[in-house]
Amino acid sequence: MGDCSPAIQGCNSVESRLVPGLSRARPRVFSIADFGGVSDGITLNTKAFQKAIDHIGSFGKLGGATLYIPRGKWLTGCFNLTSHMTLFLEQDATILASEDPQDWPVVDPLPSYGRGRELPGKRYTSLLHGLRITDVAITGNNGTIDGQGLVWWNRFRSKTLQHTRGSLVEFMFSSNILVHNVTLINSPFWTLHPVYTSDVMIKGVTILAPHKAPNTDGVDPDSSSNVCIRDTYISNGDDAVAVKSGWDEYGLAFNRPSHDVFLVNLTVSGSHGISLGSEMSGGIYNVHAYGVSISGAVQGIHIKTSAGRGAYIRNASFASFEILDTGVAFSFTGIYGDHPDAGYNASAFATIENISFRDVVGMRVNRAGDFRGVPQSPFRHTCFTDVALELNGKSNHWNCSYIEGYSRHVSPPPCPELQLESECWS
Repeated sequence: MGDCSPAIQGCNSVESRLVPGLSRARPRVFSIADFGGVSDGITLNTKAFQKAIDHIGSFGKLGGATLYIPRGKWLTGCFNLTSHMTLFLEQDATILASEDPQDWPVVDPLPSYGRGRELPGKRYTSLLHGLRITDVAITGNNGTIDGQGLVWWNRFRSKTLQHTRGSLVEFMFSSNILVHNVTLINSPFWTLHPVYTSDVMIKGVTILAPHKAPNTDGVDPDSSSNVCIRDTYISNGDDAVAVKSGWDEYGLAFNRPSHDVFLVNLTVSGSHGISLGSEMSGGIYNVHAYGVSISGAVQGIHIKTSAGRGAYIRNASFASFEILDTGVAFSFTGIYGDHPDAGYNASAFATIENISFRDVVGMRVNRAGDFRGVPQSPFRHTCFTDVALELNGKSNHWNCSYIEGYSRHVSPPPCPELQLESECWS
């Protein structure tokens, strides 16, 4: 398939539109040190960051400016990005998140979620936040943004959180975003969260968190479109990539799908693999992945929804995958996840259809497929072509309920439900 892959074609389209402009040199460069920043890892630099970015905002009509972060540890609370800016992190430069909740402002919940994802009410903002901005790059010589998430993970485990944890980097109602050649580590919650955002290029990024760090998703495109994630390494404590679009009745009312999301050349370690859902009430369509290596994961590819979600996941393809030392290669469930409140519609079932898997090789996998559908809305038009899995053990290769599809050249042989259709949808 190669260059004909819809994932590669989609990424190339996003990259050709965004990267030449966003990777250009801005006409002006300012150092965080010019605004009083101190790189000792102790001095709080929140005011310096915001002062610098506010100054950069005045050059928006003149091509914008670059905020240069020299080597050193730059401790800061949360700050807001602005349009027409480049945040450039030099090698051995670290933006270090404050561990004090007072340095993380509380903001309204996302409208498509109705409340904080973990607790009712508001949520902590992200360390780096972009609201209604455009033409923004976070790049550099592989500098680091460190969320120092341990204190937040411990608060989550001890049930002492006051609000839902903040993401490391979030873009909201934004467009034309590039995240390139940086390392993102130890996020308190989801790491990179483009929400209600379009035209996003994530390339050459490393995302790291301990494998037991709760809910440290790598990249979560959420009610977002034209997103490319390419040439990226993710080792974390939850989904490496999770495509989302809102939660139950709030996502249904907001009604903004995620679509045209492309994954190319990803390496994923020790996570929950690539996921669609479970918050998908705005709908998800046209998600294409190519050239992904997954190892040491709970699931390789996971599609998850629940009664109350409604909407749909359709037209997704996963090709040229390697799945190693993983619990379940392919997992679909219609009974996953919790609800924001009692106002969800228990009769709102998601439609899951037109999902294809092609050219997948697996070794030391515990189970090939685990498909747990619901009778009200079975999984339909699921296609497996040229799939070869080497399994641990000799029984329970496939578990199938309320699913129908097509298979050709699949080993071990799939369940009868995956041999009901005469052709693949794609």
